[in-house]
Amino acid sequence: MLSRIKDIASNLAPRLIEIRRHLHSNPELSGQEYKTAAYVAGVLSSCGLHVQEMMGKTGVIADLAGAGDDVRMLAIRTDMDALPIQERSGLDFASQQPGIMHACGHDVHTTVGLGTAMILSQLGEALPGTVRFLFQPAEETAQGASWMIRDGAMTNVSAVFGVHVFPTIPGGSIGIRYGALTAAADDLELIITGESGHGARPHEAIDAIWIGAQVITTLQQAISRTHNPLRPVVLTIGQIQGGRAPNVIADQVRMLGTVRSLHPETSAALPAWIEGIVANVCQTYGAKYVMNYRRGVPSVQNDPVLTQITEAAAEEAWGSERVEILLEPSLGAEDFSLYLEHAPGTMFRLGVAFPDQPNYPLHHPQFHVNEAAIVTGVVTMAYSAYKYWFHR
Repeated sequence: MLSRIKDIASNLAPRLIEIRRHLHSNPELSGQEYKTAAYVAGVLSSCGLHVQEMMGKTGVIADLAGAGDDVRMLAIRTDMDALPIQERSGLDFASQQPGIMHACGHDVHTTVGLGTAMILSQLGEALPGTVRFLFQPAEETAQGASWMIRDGAMTNVSAVFGVHVFPTIPGGSIGIRYGALTAAADDLELIITGESGHGARPHEAIDAIWIGAQVITTLQQAISRTHNPLRPVVLTIGQIQGGRAPNVIADQVRMLGTVRSLHPETSAALPAWIEGIVANVCQTYGAKYVMNYRRGVPSVQNDPVLTQITEAAAEEAWGSERVEILLEPSLGAEDFSLYLEHAPGTMFRLGVAFPDQPNYPLHHPQFHVNEAAIVTGVVTMAYSAYKYWFHR
């Protein structure tokens, strides 16, 4: 079966490159993937899949029925949205949309999903159960997964596979991670309120800017002294607004930030821990505060059995020298984790690095991928899906 899958993928390779370049040239922002979704639906329909459009707002769900009586359903999720970045790659097929770019590889993810559907649709008689393809919008805003789930994407799903490109892994190699793959990501808003006064007489006022600085400093220092360093926490204040004039002490400061963690217990304790520090600092200096803490997406926790299936599939397909066991997770976030609240799943990393030219990080205006990796991703996903049905 592996040989058959690889042969089909090899024949499809030129078409897959064409698909990827079309998607790259025509990116759409989160929640606006109308043309992308229509294109995806057209490819899936041509493969004979049952396609539902406008799922999860601008998403696509397509089912490939197997020939057997296995009641399990396997989902394969890929994302479709681009980023508000002006592309500077210089590629012949660079973005045609000003200020919008596929700088996170979602064009590759979508191509892998479509390629997998093309292959599995030709193996229908070999699949004992249904494969559901989820083409998700709005991953970059961490909204699309919840939209898709709300519209029934995970109904009757027994397991889910996902993929994400990685520019530090050689093109054509596969990264496998057991356990935590990505971090939980939450949003933090702090509003510190003091009392205005003349800049020359700070003792007569309550300086919200200075108190805000104390809050930031105390939070950063306390992380290193009150949290287990083996269970990391990253708290970044990325935006500060406050003050009216250079000689007027500010009476209010608004701070916005992100909070990242890997372990569910740590994540659960963070709001109370942060608020305790903010309250103590503000009380010490006579200020008031408002804290708004919004839960984002949880950590992606790869299921060990499904991860082992993917690892075995990749090793059989490409050899152990092209399979890298990732020893560390990423503190980036992925709303793939929301699907894992409904079924076990795993996500693998698809290496897209070039051996002989610069490799730019995700979200960079010059980000580009080694397209030879596309067939690697498609074969790995398709063969993992096939092996899922026969693993006990």
